[in-house]
Amino acid sequence: MDSIPPQLWIAACARRLQLRWPTVAPQQLEDTARELLNDPKLRALPPEAAAATWRQPIGAEA
Repeated sequence: MDSIPPQLWIAACARRLQLRWPTVAPQQLEDTARELLNDPKLRALPPEAAAATWRQPIGAEA
């Protein structure tokens, strides 16, 4: 989402990922969120939606 500064988008996305994987190191979740931000399709979504979309099984969006 272009209206959200990248650092806030990453933090919100990492927080959503942490709800699913609470034992994963915060830095690793932030790194994952940063990678998601580099995907134009996911970047266009709110961070919470991007995390949820990324977690879906391949082909689930069909």
